[in-house]
Amino acid sequence: MKPAAGVALRIAATQSLDAVLHHGRSLKAELAQRLPTIRDVRDRALLEAIAFTALRGRPRYDAALQAWMAKPLGQRDAPVRALLHVGFAQIDLGLPAHAAVDATVEAARALGRTHQAGMVNALLRRALREGLPLADAEQAWPDWLRARLRAAWPDAADDIFAASAVAAPMWLRVNRTRIDRDAYGSKLQDAGIEATTSAICADALVLATPLAVNELPGFAEGLVSVQDGSAQCVADALSPPAGARVLDACAAPGGKSAHLLERDPALRMTALDIDARRLHRVRETHARLGVGAQAVLHAADAGDPAAWWDGVPFDAILLDAPCSATGIVRRQPDVLLHRRESDIASLAATQARLLDGCWSMLAPGGTLLYATCSILPEENAMQLDAFVARTEGVSVETLDARFGRESGVGRQRLPGEHGMDGFFYARLRKA
Repeated sequence: MKPAAGVALRIAATQSLDAVLHHGRSLKAELAQRLPTIRDVRDRALLEAIAFTALRGRPRYDAALQAWMAKPLGQRDAPVRALLHVGFAQIDLGLPAHAAVDATVEAARALGRTHQAGMVNALLRRALREGLPLADAEQAWPDWLRARLRAAWPDAADDIFAASAVAAPMWLRVNRTRIDRDAYGSKLQDAGIEATTSAICADALVLATPLAVNELPGFAEGLVSVQDGSAQCVADALSPPAGARVLDACAAPGGKSAHLLERDPALRMTALDIDARRLHRVRETHARLGVGAQAVLHAADAGDPAAWWDGVPFDAILLDAPCSATGIVRRQPDVLLHRRESDIASLAATQARLLDGCWSMLAPGGTLLYATCSILPEENAMQLDAFVARTEGVSVETLDARFGRESGVGRQRLPGEHGMDGFFYARLRKA
């Protein structure tokens, strides 16, 4: 017998969370697979909210299970642990008891855990009665990463942990080729959607309450995109000359190259990504926003120009390098589950290779913007110091305080500063 919609949603949330917590899957991949199978927009939003709340609340939920259970759950009971986290997340979200408890208990039965349904019911009702334990925000971070952040940012580490433990605001980028920011703000107001402007990002609006994209006026028609303020600042940091030949070296999913083209449709844009499948997303993004005709897309490695480059230098290059994503934990809380200490050296080596490859394609007098969504110096300030030391003809161009605090030759914004994600920027000119 097919489970009721509410029970099916709890099962989907449990299976997603189990895959992330216990099988190394990314939350983004799990949601991309499951959300299209749910017809109701509200149910899709609830599934996302449960998953994100459960991952952010993981230390508290594990503390509750440790305190309230005489015998810890074994490896075979990993799905039950995920189900309990789903139930606790619903309590944190303020769902009524019949939804948070009853539907979750029914989900236990539907998952073949009838013999544990009573335990699930008792634990969830205890959480309702007594409340879930508190936990320091930094407990979600692995020890090695916590130590690195405290060493790198001794005066800001507590703020980093706190900002990374809460949901990020929803930033919009208005497509100035189709509508100006004030006019789109009026559309939001007419639709009863509250938004504020940003003094830092000329194309940005920040929603008071996040929404599904299909609720945004004109989203399908390309009037607006969802993009954090830190990512929007990339266009200002690179600021290519009008009509310049530009390379976006790691382009997927295409938001930054699209923003540059919205700013200047005359740019001769090449968007590159090593993964051909991810380029499909770039193509879709560009098409929705009406900038696809201006961009040439290549599936290639920016660190190996000989394999694809035609030898014509670029006037400006954006290298939004692959990184640890430690600046966007509030958007991708599963980063804290999947990141390993050995990843940092591997990522740093990739970043160095990409820097060298991109620099070889930059025209004399051209500019290269190096950016990451990391807050680790090894990927940012230290990476750029090493590049400048080994490379001739590099001139560092100063960025102002809009881009964060001074950090080596670049600027570092930490999570939550200006309401934005953690991000690093360094602008270099070739002599």
